[in-house]
Amino acid sequence: MTGTLVLAGGEEFGGRMREVDELALRAAGGVGAVIRVLPTAAAADDGHARAGRNALDWFAALGATDVAVVPVIDRASADDPAVVAALADADVVYLPGGSPAYLAQALVGSRCAAMMRQRYEAGAVLAGSSAGAMIFGEYVYHPETGRTIRGLCTLPNVCIVPHYDRYGQRWIARLRQTLPDAILLGIDERTAALVSGDLNRQPWSVAGQGCLTVYRGAIAARYVSGAQLRL
Repeated sequence: MTGTLVLAGGEEFGGRMREVDELALRAAGGVGAVIRVLPTAAAADDGHARAGRNALDWFAALGATDVAVVPVIDRASADDPAVVAALADADVVYLPGGSPAYLAQALVGSRCAAMMRQRYEAGAVLAGSSAGAMIFGEYVYHPETGRTIRGLCTLPNVCIVPHYDRYGQRWIARLRQTLPDAILLGIDERTAALVSGDLNRQPWSVAGQGCLTVYRGAIAARYVSGAQLRL
């Protein structure tokens, strides 16, 4: 059994992606779901406390009753058994935005990542926005260096490009050169791609205010909200 994967293009919390977050809560069993937020990506510039507060306020506004921030702020905390234990009963693990490179350094290969995978295989929702979505691909683009680094590989041979409608599309030419055989997922802000169940068999759906653009080599396909597709 596998759970639900939610990849959002940015502008999380504060009502800007209500539709997407309500879908995630529904997949997790409703407002009583155990929601755990990892503000790791925002710790790169000490923004994790603010990101955590924003998450708590937003999920409370949706009616969620069991929401907590898990202090995974670096690789040491991502490997701390006491911190990892806080994810053991999570129905939703949510990763907000920030630095994709910092997030990858902290999470990839960590005990926290192993627990996230365990929860996902047990049926939980894994959700990320912006950098938090990028980490689920095999490849994570580092805009500051123009290089790609390894992600959690939940989606093999995939590179996720958030904020596509605002600036992410500027990354595409470089990514098509460096990753010519990879699938590139361009996700607009206030938009998400979601899939539940077997990643190889179940269709993805698009939700939110924008579109999903999928690149397979030189071929690009654009999907509006409400559309379904297979990767």
